Amino acid sequence: MANKKLKDEELKKVQELNQKFLQAKIKIADTVIGLFNTVPAVDAIQEQFSDLEKELIKEYGENAVIDLRTGEVKDPETPVENGENK
Repeated sequence: MANKKLKDEELKKVQELNQKFLQAKIKIADTVIGLFNTVPAVDAIQEQFSDLEKELIKEYGENAVIDLRTGEVKDPETPVENGENK
């Protein structure tokens, strides 16, 4: 059987598609690595938030409502049933 060879145009297409495929795999890998690097940072932020939340609860009460834009602290609204406060 004689050796066969791809036409130049076919070889070029295969090489281009292979290169695109490899680039896509690298991009996915970079994204996953970035995710693994970001998760611990998110965990740390959540822990800091939890600690601050505990401090604010001690200072302003468990049900205080804080406006994150202005810093205003309000008491929770009393639920209204049948149009009358109970």
